[in-house]
Amino acid sequence: MTAVSGSGLSSLSALREVQTRSISPENFDGAVGGGARATEGTGADCARDLGPGWKISPSVDIAAGETFDLANIAGAGRITHIWITTHTDNWRTLILRAYWDGASEPAVEVPYGDFFCNGWGVFAQVNSQAIAANPHGGFNSYWPMPFRDGARLTIENTSVVDVRVYYQITYEIGGDYANEAYFHAQWRRSNPLEERVPHTILEGIEGHGQYVGTYIAWGVNSNGWWGEGEIKFYMDDDTDHPTIAGTGTEDYFGGAWNFDIPGQGYTPFSTPYLGMPQVIRPDGLYVSQQRFGMYRWHIVDPIHFTTGLPKVDIQALGWRSGWRYLPLRDDIASTALFYLDRPTARRPRTPTADDMEVHLGTAPVPDIGATPPRAPRD
Repeated sequence: MTAVSGSGLSSLSALREVQTRSISPENFDGAVGGGARATEGTGADCARDLGPGWKISPSVDIAAGETFDLANIAGAGRITHIWITTHTDNWRTLILRAYWDGASEPAVEVPYGDFFCNGWGVFAQVNSQAIAANPHGGFNSYWPMPFRDGARLTIENTSVVDVRVYYQITYEIGGDYANEAYFHAQWRRSNPLEERVPHTILEGIEGHGQYVGTYIAWGVNSNGWWGEGEIKFYMDDDTDHPTIAGTGTEDYFGGAWNFDIPGQGYTPFSTPYLGMPQVIRPDGLYVSQQRFGMYRWHIVDPIHFTTGLPKVDIQALGWRSGWRYLPLRDDIASTALFYLDRPTARRPRTPTADDMEVHLGTAPVPDIGATPPRAPRD
């Protein structure tokens, strides 16, 4: 199975027996010749002097508490690109989901902003191969998402206000996707992290596949350096000890020595496969704690597993006197991305609006990875 199939410049010249389709508010079902036919929509009043074909339906309004189907695709295919945007206030109140092959439970269930490496509701530009976040909130995903018998992408508005969303989903049909794995993404948050307990990024995954990415929105709840903790991958038959153990948080995300360029402090960076594009510093008033956004894509170094991933977790460690490690109780929200040989997997319960909320203080929010999974709200 291949996590990133047919990508790269070397494949662009190859002739393939596939066709490209695209779903947007201007063509809700991706039909051939079905675009720009709308006679009503969110742009109808702006185009009142121009008529059909002149941006009549560029976006959708999603009512508070409602779920909207971004795409319903029949048959086999592969999503190749997603572009989407909405206002920053909505980034932690919308939940993005994807269902493959008619499954009743989602393979993707992640707060909208976190999926696009912007978990704090404050824009950060991301320049990576898989995710691009461009001014001001133009979010792009290039993760290949194959399916064999249909795909459904939805977005749920968990807020108390209506939300306007612009989007376009590009996909191909006509290829052979029988040997490709299904794309999965799961979100978990610990706020605050339990005493001397690592944050769980993923757990209980059964099947054959590869782990391909991590995004973490990390909120620091104390003074001092926070990134000594190791990330660990318990693979296949691992129980008490992991097969892969990192050497520190900033090491896993590709940095070193506190992400600190002397004289500059924490220094944002964004590269094709890893980065810390976001550093939110205290403002002397309500933004009292430092917050960070970091990603690591295992695109050229996927973590392959044969029977499953029992657990992936990360520690939160700082320093105390006497050069001793200090376990921390930070606010950690992680998104795990992986490909699996099946369209569903064990997952945490669906997050609520309170679970996702970006807090001004540090009031506890339950660790949503600690409870059994349940079916999504439709």
